[in-house]
Parts: sequence; C-alpha cells; structure tokens
Amino acid sequence: MKKKDTSWGSVAAWYDGMVTDDASYQTQVIAPNLSRLMDLHAGEKVLDLACGTGFFSGLFAQIVGPKNVTGVDLGKQLISIAKKNNPEIDFRVSSADDLSIFPEDCFDKITIVLAIQNIAEIKMMLQEINRVLKPSGSVYIVMNHPAFRIPKRSEWGFDEVSGQQYRRVDGYLRESKEEIDMKPGSSNKTVPDQVTVSFHRPIQYYTKLFAATGFIISHLEEWVSHKHSQNGPRQKEEDRMRSEIPLFLFIEIKKLVN
Repeated sequence: MKKKDTSWGSVAAWYDGMVTDDASYQTQVIAPNLSRLMDLHAGEKVLDLACGTGFFSGLFAQIVGPKNVTGVDLGKQLISIAKKNNPEIDFRVSSADDLSIFPEDCFDKITIVLAIQNIAEIKMMLQEINRVLKPSGSVYIVMNHPAFRIPKRSEWGFDEVSGQQYRRVDGYLRESKEEIDMKPGSSNKTVPDQVTVSFHRPIQYYTKLFAATGFIISHLEEWVSHKHSQNGPRQKEEDRMRSEIPLFLFIEIKKLVN
C-alpha cells in the first residue's frame, strides 16, 4: 500500500501564523459562523478532522472542554504545532479516510474546515465519519465555494467600460486536481517552492456522495468576505461584489436514519 502523506507539512509554520491572524478569514468569517451553527455544549464529544495546527480545536475546547476534543490530521508537522498550541487536547496523526483508531458512534459533532478540497479519498472519509458519528450527531463542512473558487479556472476581473467588477469562471463541472502555490509572488528564490494539492469538485459531486454514504443535508449557507478595498476609484464596486460573491460554502449533514 502506498504510504499516505500530505502536502501541508512544508507550510505548517506559515499556515499556523496565517490562520491565527486577527484579520484572517478563519478568525473573522469562519469561526463566528461555525460557533453560531454548531451550538456547542459542555461535555459534547467533538472530532476536528483534518485539524491542521488546531486553531478550531482550541475554540471548541473552550466550550466543551479540552478532554472532549480530538484533532486528527495526516501532517506530522501540523500536529506537532497543534500539540504545542493546545497541549491538553488529544491530537493524533491519522488519515481522514481511516479512523479505525476510534470506535463506532463516539462523536457528537465532527468538523471538516477548509480541508475537504485537499482530501483525495472523500468517499472513504465519509464512510468512516458515518461509522464514528453518533446517530443524532452532525457533521459541519466548510469549503472554498466550488462554484466561484475553482483552482486555476476562476479569477476576479474588472470591466473598464461598464465600471463593474465580475467573477470569471472558465470551467465548473469537470473535476480537477491542481498544485497551488502557497506564497505566490515571492521574490525569494532561495526558498523552495511551497505548494499544496487542491481538488475541485462541483456541488453535485458532494450532494450525490453524501446520499451514497448515508447522509442528508440539513443546513447550507454561503459566506462572503469580511475584507474591504483601500480608497480608490474601484473601492465601492469591489466591496459591492465582495458582498455578492460568496467565498465559502457551509454544509451541515446528518446520518440518514431508517
């Protein structure tokens, strides 16, 4: 069997600093929305799947207690940082599609935050999630919006004639796998390229797969950017489009109970 690995190990330290920045999407958009929708209570068992450096695990622990949170990620470097950030939380190095270290029906809530687009074996992952999730539990998924953030096939544009900002999409239904430069535009050529792998799948891919692995969609939201442009002739239009085009898709799924 081929040894599994993750492309995030080489950017672990940079990623940790980016996520915890007060101006990041994680702190300003995802964390408050996720907190609102998860409605955590003390004592609930939470699995933070593909937890990275444990930013969200730490937030969950503040409510349910650190002994009730488990973080799992394939990246050893990521987990090493997570343990330093939150030493009381149980962090494990494990693949998202193999949760055999856990018994059946042991978690109340499971999160996959900005990670599903980096996971290859999604069907196996969902099957494993179904096994370890309690019958009354929920799975909370946050992803880059598949309709508007397609790796290397979408970008912002500006129409000088109409004065309108727009989102250009050059393809959507075709699934793809791309290497993403984590530090684009860097002039430091002495630092090796730091890339991660990202998969694009259309929304129908996910909805069909949820049904095939025993889940139903119970809630869905689309979240926009919190950022604002600097003063200039395009500021108003750029900010308007930020409020129109969502960057993130949130989906809550539950077990289909017969």
